[in-house]
Amino acid sequence: MGTPKGERRRDALTAAAAELLGSGGFDAVRHRAVAEKAGLPLASTTYYFGSLDELVTVAVERHGRDGLAEGRLRLAALTDPVDDAELVELFLDQLLGPESRDGGLDAVLLRYEQLVGSGRRPYLAPLMRAMRVEFDALLGEILTRGGHHRDDAELHDLVAIIDGAVISALIEADPDPRAVARAVLVRFLAAPA
Repeated sequence: MGTPKGERRRDALTAAAAELLGSGGFDAVRHRAVAEKAGLPLASTTYYFGSLDELVTVAVERHGRDGLAEGRLRLAALTDPVDDAELVELFLDQLLGPESRDGGLDAVLLRYEQLVGSGRRPYLAPLMRAMRVEFDALLGEILTRGGHHRDDAELHDLVAIIDGAVISALIEADPDPRAVARAVLVRFLAAPA
């Protein structure tokens, strides 16, 4: 275990890397950019992280865990009975990112670039699998809280269908891929379980 100062520096670098990942994707996470964002010397990134791959990994984990924590907080804050419209927006915030509410195409495109880009980085595979389990569990909790319980296979299918619809919207340069995802989710929720 490091010193408190060292832990603070490592945490500042991790937070900076996660923020850069969220705003600019994998290409934005570079030693110099992370150090500048954290307000620390460039050498600190190589001191605390053995490689760029390790830095990217902690950025992905921090970014993902922050999103999961925010989703759990928002779910806990919902009051019963949960309005389906509110449920849909919370579900889509988890799937597409809350930035997609305002940014439309760019925010969603960045989110999917990160997901697809993870496949080109085999070192991220174990983390992505572990985070996917937590992510799916949260999506399931969101649906259940709204009275729309679905088993794991149905939830997996739903996410795949929404992902496909969003990718089609991105290909077609639809200015609001979130609206496409919303329509798919609303139809799914209206269907009997």
